[in-house]
Amino acid sequence: MQVGNVTTPFGRRSVTLAQIKGQMRTAEIKAGKKADKWKVFRDACEARVVLGVQDRALAVLDALLTFYPDNELSEDRGLVVFPSNDQLSVRAHGIAGTTLRRHLAALVDAGLIQRKDSANGKRYARKDETGGIEEAFGFSLAPLLARAEELAQAAQQVAAERKRFRITKEALSICRRDVRKLISAAMEEGAAGDWGHIEEMFLGLTGRIPRTPTVADLQQILEEMEMLREEIINRLEVQPDSENMDSNAVQNERHIQNSNTESSNELEPSSRKEQGAKSSPAIRPTKEPIKAFPLGMVLQACPGIRDYGPSGNVESWRDLMSAAVVVRSMLGVSPSAYQDACEILGPQNAAAVTACILERAGHIENAGGYLRNLTRKATCGEFSLGPMLMALLRANGAPGRKAS
Repeated sequence: MQVGNVTTPFGRRSVTLAQIKGQMRTAEIKAGKKADKWKVFRDACEARVVLGVQDRALAVLDALLTFYPDNELSEDRGLVVFPSNDQLSVRAHGIAGTTLRRHLAALVDAGLIQRKDSANGKRYARKDETGGIEEAFGFSLAPLLARAEELAQAAQQVAAERKRFRITKEALSICRRDVRKLISAAMEEGAAGDWGHIEEMFLGLTGRIPRTPTVADLQQILEEMEMLREEIINRLEVQPDSENMDSNAVQNERHIQNSNTESSNELEPSSRKEQGAKSSPAIRPTKEPIKAFPLGMVLQACPGIRDYGPSGNVESWRDLMSAAVVVRSMLGVSPSAYQDACEILGPQNAAAVTACILERAGHIENAGGYLRNLTRKATCGEFSLGPMLMALLRANGAPGRKAS
């Protein structure tokens, strides 16, 4: 075989070194090897960026495959198709002749097909005495059969890279939303800190996202955005800690009053109606803090809250309370309503109730009013978190079914 514009077994045509390597690889096809032509075609489509072919070229390859009579590519049945350009143009949705020839050349250069030209350059088949094809001249599909495994692996790699891109993009979107909500909540509640500067940092990060980003672009910005979110949460933790101390102090005071039988509440009447009474049955002791349920139970009943936790997950009560701050702002619950809930229910239970409200957000018109109503009921001892969690657990019992 000679290289250049000389006669070769594939006709009088210029042959590149890449095409020669492809011919050598085709010659190494194992005897009896078969491959589903449409499976190989789908893999080639999936790996088109790696192969460097355009969609129109793949449309031409699709048309060529329709001229192969069997669904399985096999050397035993021949691998050469010989349609005319007019026939190919019709099956390739009316592609113009010059465009057709350009895409056929692209398929050859990509190593997906090979030319097998006759002496006069025409495409045809020579038949034997029985009418069977003895020899055909046109386009050989042998490279598709020879590279079936390679194309399948390339398609898997492209699919994996696309999945990685999608996951990274989704993680960045969630992180952006979290940071935006946290900054808004901090500004709304008047938390200490230079939130204007932090917002400028946030806008700077979002402004660096390219119009057509790569995975590397998104990954770098995601890491910086996660660091910013962690910094904001660390700053906001100062406020919840002080609220927890105040809430615990109130709860301890109430508990002491309820436990001390000689307390002033019992010895001194609180109204004219109670004057002269030795004991005051009308006075109702303030109910002890609502029982905190296991975190795992809360997350099973309210899986939606996980998306709002740090790094898109909730792994501790601290994470749940951080997520609740974000959800509270998103649902339009005022800071005062949430603070009242923390004082009456306790910070953990307030976060759990917020998770429940998020789970039923589609059925609650006014989340802030709903939370205030639950807080008032808790003050009177008329609210328990357990039935609410159990109802959501039952609703989420069936796979794929949302809480209603």
